[in-house]
Order: sequence, then structure tokens, then C-alpha cells
Amino acid sequence: MTIRTIVARAEDAGERIDTFLAGKTGITRSQIQKLMEKGDIIVNEKVVSQNYRVKINDIAVVDMAEKEEGGLLPEPIPLDILYEDEDVVVVNKPAGMVVYPAAGHYGGTLMNALAHHCKRLAATGGPLRPGVVHRLDKDTSGTLVVALTDKAYYDLAGQFSRRTINRRYVALVYGNMKEDEGEISSKIGRSVSDRKKMSTRVKTGKEAHTRWKVLRRLGGVTLVGVKLGTGRTHQIRVHFASIGHPVLGDRTYGKKIEIETEKKKKRISFPRQMLHAELLGFTHPVTGVYLEFSSPLPGDMSGKIEELQTVSNPHS
Repeated sequence: MTIRTIVARAEDAGERIDTFLAGKTGITRSQIQKLMEKGDIIVNEKVVSQNYRVKINDIAVVDMAEKEEGGLLPEPIPLDILYEDEDVVVVNKPAGMVVYPAAGHYGGTLMNALAHHCKRLAATGGPLRPGVVHRLDKDTSGTLVVALTDKAYYDLAGQFSRRTINRRYVALVYGNMKEDEGEISSKIGRSVSDRKKMSTRVKTGKEAHTRWKVLRRLGGVTLVGVKLGTGRTHQIRVHFASIGHPVLGDRTYGKKIEIETEKKKKRISFPRQMLHAELLGFTHPVTGVYLEFSSPLPGDMSGKIEELQTVSNPHS
């Protein structure tokens, strides 16, 4: 028998148990519901209904034996390893790489690569996402940590829940931000019109805080540094789109995949969302030492910044 133990964090509170467990285990809601019907899932040592709403610190125990037969397929995919020891591995994820297998992306993911690279992975987190305590969207590049032991998983998950993780992003957003810095504070939840998207136009969303600072003004584009106060799904992308400054290249929120520059009237396209996880800092789950890692801007993003700088400079 293979058992998965999953602890609900603050940001999980209020979510339906089947949706919550589907997201944590990498299997579908219908499969979760079947496991619940068979009594293979208990929450706080009790059987609960499918519409049970998760509470912070709920402990769900899932018998994954039937669903793990396929397992995580190791693949020899090159990785940019920033740090690695017996407890954690920190990587610089390239844009275009999915973090863990899911519908439509069963191979070629970061976890497939880590399954090949690492001697062991944490058992906690799900059969297809062992040790994953946070993720980056497919088209977001940058720094990400994965736990290699259960102890590291629970400790890092706690740090994310307590919001003591230091995360800094860099983004190219549409338009000229009026202020030099600020904070976006608005609730985020599932869009009523499109359940695959997140939105700030919701009645019962979760609080979300995004702090930003202008790094460079590039005509009708602003390069911003971003720090997360919370870690909601698509938070940066949703928040900036909600104030009229969507991340350039984001085909879901804002859809500003091409712009015409103000001065030279040149059209510049953005093949992917211009968002990069530049820095990640956390306390090592075993040694207690604070560690901080950064990833340089990838070539496609730095190239667009240079191109925008050239056309926005009146003397060029």
C-alpha cells in the first residue's frame, strides 16, 4: 500500500476537497472522487464528502497504490542546477518547460528530468510531483526549489504557508506605470466565465498582495521588479492585467503579444510571457541556514529589453 499525506496550507482553505487533492496529487477530480467512494481517502482520520471544504492544517491521507503504477518516468533532460544537496535541489527553469506531468504534458517536464538526475525524490507531494512545494507557469522562467526528502517538503511548505520565502520576479508590462512603485491588493479566484482562468472580479476569492517597483521605463513598456506577499495561482499575471498593465506576451491575461513602440513606430512581438523568477530565498529545512539563489534574465527576455531600449531612446 502506498500512502500520501497532504497538509492543507492557508491558501488552500475553502477549496473543495476533491479539487484540492486533484491539484496536490496530479490525478483527476473524478479519480479522487472514486477513491473517496472506496474509502481510500480520509481527512483528519475521518471519511468526508466530496464537497467538504478544506480548512487550514487539515491532514488528508490518500491511498495512491492503484494510481501510481505508471509512476514518474525519468528522462535525461538537461537541467540548470543552481544548488543541490541531500535535502533540496534548486534549478533555473527555462521558459516552455512544464514543472510536473499533467493532462497534455505527460513527459518532458522538470520532474521527469529530476527523476533522472536525482538519486531520490521526496515521497510526499504526489506521484507525479514529489517534493514540489511551489511551481512556475510553463512560460515563466527562473528559480525554483524542489524538496528531496519528506522532512524538507513539510518544512518548505510551512515556509511558503507562513510567507517567509523571499521571492522576486522581473516582468515587462504593457504601458507606462504612473508611479515609481506600489502594491496591488485584490482578491483572486476562479473566473466565473472561464474556469481555467483566474480573476480579480470574484465574490469569494483569496487575498493576494503584489508589490512592484519600476526598474526601467521603455517608452510604452515598463520593466518592473515584483515581490509576492502571497502566492496565488497566476497572481502576477492576473494582478497586472487587472490594473491595465498586463505582462507582455501573456496570451491568457491581456493578450498583448505585439506592440507598436511610441517613438519609432516599430512593431515588436513577444512569443511568450515576459516574466522571470529572478530570486528565491529560504531557510534550509535541515541546517537552518538562510540560502538565496538568483537566475539571470534569459536571452529572449534580455533581448526584448535591449530592443525596446533602442527604439525608446530618441538619440538612437
